[in-house]
Amino acid sequence: MSKYLLTLLTIIMSVTSNAQPIETVPNVDVNKYAGKWYEIASFPMSFQKGCHCTTAEYTMTDKGYLIVENRCNRGSINGKQSYIKGKAFVEKNTGNAKLKVQFFFPFRAKYWIIDLADDYSYAVVSHPSKKYLWILSRTPKMSDAVYQGIITRLKEKGFDLSLLQMTVQI
Repeated sequence: MSKYLLTLLTIIMSVTSNAQPIETVPNVDVNKYAGKWYEIASFPMSFQKGCHCTTAEYTMTDKGYLIVENRCNRGSINGKQSYIKGKAFVEKNTGNAKLKVQFFFPFRAKYWIIDLADDYSYAVVSHPSKKYLWILSRTPKMSDAVYQGIITRLKEKGFDLSLLQMTVQI
């Protein structure tokens, strides 16, 4: 029996050791991060089905958390606007790069900033599982050179980019 357990343990360790862990950026200035972001591309989530012109706006509160307001137009760029408001809480001792976002109490989702421009002109957000991914920009369009640089870094981090879809923006 112990031979089978040892074999199973070896298989599990080899599979998990090949999994590339995700790292966040070392530090985020939350006040610079606050403001409006445009979704450039994402791994589409079910709640984003039919979304166009997707944006996220972060506002710092005096209570130490961020208000998160997500918007999109359903069905087309001129479709009916969909809106949801939530909160984002910075995890302590993470350089402000790991947050937990809450849209429905008591559920909180991990929101990790894994790539960020020095001037905060773009950000890439994911989850430790790599099942979620958003490429965000301060403007509705992103230069191809910047986008390709992000894509290269995401490949190096082991993301399955076949899931990535561009977001329609005006």
